[in-house]
Amino acid sequence: MSEHHNYCHAPASSTDPRYRRVLWIALVVNAAMFFVEIGASATSGSAALAADAADFAGDAANYGLSLAAIAAGGPWASRAALTKGIAMGAYGVGVLVFCAWRILNGTLPEPFTMGIIGTLALAANLWVAWLLYAYREGDANMRSVWQCTRNDAISNLAVLAAAAGVFGTGTFWPDVAVAALMAGLALVSAYSVIRHARSELRLQRVP
Repeated sequence: MSEHHNYCHAPASSTDPRYRRVLWIALVVNAAMFFVEIGASATSGSAALAADAADFAGDAANYGLSLAAIAAGGPWASRAALTKGIAMGAYGVGVLVFCAWRILNGTLPEPFTMGIIGTLALAANLWVAWLLYAYREGDANMRSVWQCTRNDAISNLAVLAAAAGVFGTGTFWPDVAVAALMAGLALVSAYSVIRHARSELRLQRVP
């Protein structure tokens, strides 16, 4: 049996050393992509790229929080998941506010930069998602990590759709619409993560 086969069937446990290595890889990739996308957003004027950059920054912090929770053990994993759920909800609200500002500003974003950076971000997130796939059914903390990564890949596809829409229509509306869609996805996931984390905390009888 190959090493790759063993990896793909790794147990869904946050104590698995391979899981911690994957989290470190994800943290570095997300931090790097934040700087790439925030720069691209500034040069292209894209709300969708700005929203995706903020998501990368939040995910990098979330992966770090997950690593700290694993090291602490006990109820801290559930507490970390609850914190991440709240952060995801705050991100969603913040993106909606930014969308409103972009509508008032009305600047047309540059679609080619959006497409190139969106493709790079999609490749990065698909790689991280593949690494995390074996751990998607673990505790609330692990579920939140998987949902963040899954949402990122969906968001990248949406950014590419926004770039095509801006290019095809010559308006900023596809860019704003995609950013708002990403905010909605974050809010739905935040609800799911918070619900699972609170359920685990009740079972652990943590005040």
